[in-house]
Amino acid sequence: MLCLSFTSLLVLVLGVSLGAAFPQGTLKKSCSLSKYKFIMRHEMKAARKMTEHFENIKLLSDRKCNTRLFHRKWKIADLSVPDRVILVEAELNLTIAMLELPTVPSFDETRQRPLAFLIQVREDLRGCMAMEATSHQPSGRLRHWLQNLQTAKNTETTGCLEAAAILNIFQVLEDLRCTARREQCT
Repeated sequence: MLCLSFTSLLVLVLGVSLGAAFPQGTLKKSCSLSKYKFIMRHEMKAARKMTEHFENIKLLSDRKCNTRLFHRKWKIADLSVPDRVILVEAELNLTIAMLELPTVPSFDETRQRPLAFLIQVREDLRGCMAMEATSHQPSGRLRHWLQNLQTAKNTETTGCLEAAAILNIFQVLEDLRCTARREQCT
């Protein structure tokens, strides 16, 4: 009985010692953006089907925008990798928010797969952001774009934001691929 108690105590002490030797933060999974270097064909097909369906059900007058959110004078390749991650997260947040809006039943069904994919991407992206330096300050061009995005969210109609986000989903996916490559891209 004494031997069993001693063994239990030894296991407990070793467990605590090893736990202190390897802090929990170091056991986190690694950044998994590399899987987005090449986006699966079925995800791209689902996104294309969704954008085509969206174009068929929305009225043009509902899409009028005063700002051009996804038209930038610079390329994502001009940004540092941390800036790219921030950009893609902002694009994903807008796109996901617009896809989560109430809609007609036929579009609701079409958007489910792209929405689930984008939510998973955002979770993976947030995991990477937590692992990298959280004190990164966005560059001037990214900061300007983020300010324009915030202004658009406050001043544009929901229809405008929805159309901009959904119709530019392939730019968001391309920005994701470029970010996942972590190198210069075109």
